[in-house]
Amino acid sequence: MAADPRALEARLREVFAPTTLTVEDESALHAGHAGAASGGGHYRVIIVSAAFAGKSRVARHRMVYDALQAFLPDQIHALAIAATTPEEPTHTTSTSHS
Repeated sequence: MAADPRALEARLREVFAPTTLTVEDESALHAGHAGAASGGGHYRVIIVSAAFAGKSRVARHRMVYDALQAFLPDQIHALAIAATTPEEPTHTTSTSHS
């Protein structure tokens, strides 16, 4: 079963107190994808938070994955993440599969 994007958003707001947050459910774009057979959804997260200051891109992604651990892997199959600080421009999202 796919996660409710509002639940993902609530969790990310709780952990990171972001200045900007977008959680998009892109599951429909991946209908029929073999990896989605488990029922987990595909999501894109764009998050801007001071919590990412001084952290590498990999560390930021780990922080987001850690925050969403309760949803992995049953409710999230794939997660595209753009994680920046308020001082940085938003970069292109990269996709990771759980």
